[in-house]
Amino acid sequence: MKIPNRIQPLVDDGLIDDVVRRLKSGKEADVYTVLCGEEIRCAKVYKEAAQRSFKQAVQYQEGRKDRNSRNTRAMQKGSKFGRKQQEESWQTAEVSALFRLANAGVRVPQPYICLDGVLLMELITDADGVVAPRLSDVILTEEDAVADFDTMIRNIVRMLCAGIVHGDLSEFNVLMDADGPVIIDLPQAVDAAANNHAESMFERDVNNMTEYYGRFAPRLLETRYAKEIWALYEEGKLTPETILTGQFAEDTHKADVDSLLDEIIAAEYEYYDRQRALKERDL
Repeated sequence: MKIPNRIQPLVDDGLIDDVVRRLKSGKEADVYTVLCGEEIRCAKVYKEAAQRSFKQAVQYQEGRKDRNSRNTRAMQKGSKFGRKQQEESWQTAEVSALFRLANAGVRVPQPYICLDGVLLMELITDADGVVAPRLSDVILTEEDAVADFDTMIRNIVRMLCAGIVHGDLSEFNVLMDADGPVIIDLPQAVDAAANNHAESMFERDVNNMTEYYGRFAPRLLETRYAKEIWALYEEGKLTPETILTGQFAEDTHKADVDSLLDEIIAAEYEYYDRQRALKERDL
């Protein structure tokens, strides 16, 4: 097929030999299968901000840092240069997340390089060497659903231990290869510690997976992994090897408001008594 303009620089640099076909067109990027020597890989061409249908970039970018203070100021001001830097930051976020997660043992495509808004990475295939289907297109037995859900939860835990929340995880962002689920599409990944929305995003990610796998194994719908995992994370007790139960008991203890008010009033009286004593002493 004709080589897309955005991919041509990678061809000119010898990183890609040919474009096989367009694999999919998504809300954030177009994805192509490409030939690199004798290996078929995947090229993800990010769409520019005006073309993307993903509208919550600000919420997802909270907590991301740029080491260059000039770039940071420009992004905050919204100048033309700042918008360009913000766009590059959005595009490179996935590369950074993929490298971190791959090193942490999370099942994600292996990234190779990101150049001019084009991410070159591993092509995920099934047992027959064909492009792996999305989880949403796979019919599972109850037994397979339980096993794959367990694999997914372990990967989500590894992600959180690496400090990353996917932020948009669903059956549409998971591929199924011969060994099970592979997590994809991470440009919106957030820093678990720096983003104020991380907890709610994490809970949504886990609940999305629970609801999907629960279609095939209804007993999974009774689990509460999101609450359990996040509580362990906040307490500093979460590791990739942490044994999970899928259960979580809410703290039902209610604050004794009346006693608290009594303590506040008593403290005020004590304060004013000290002030009066000081004035009398001065007199």
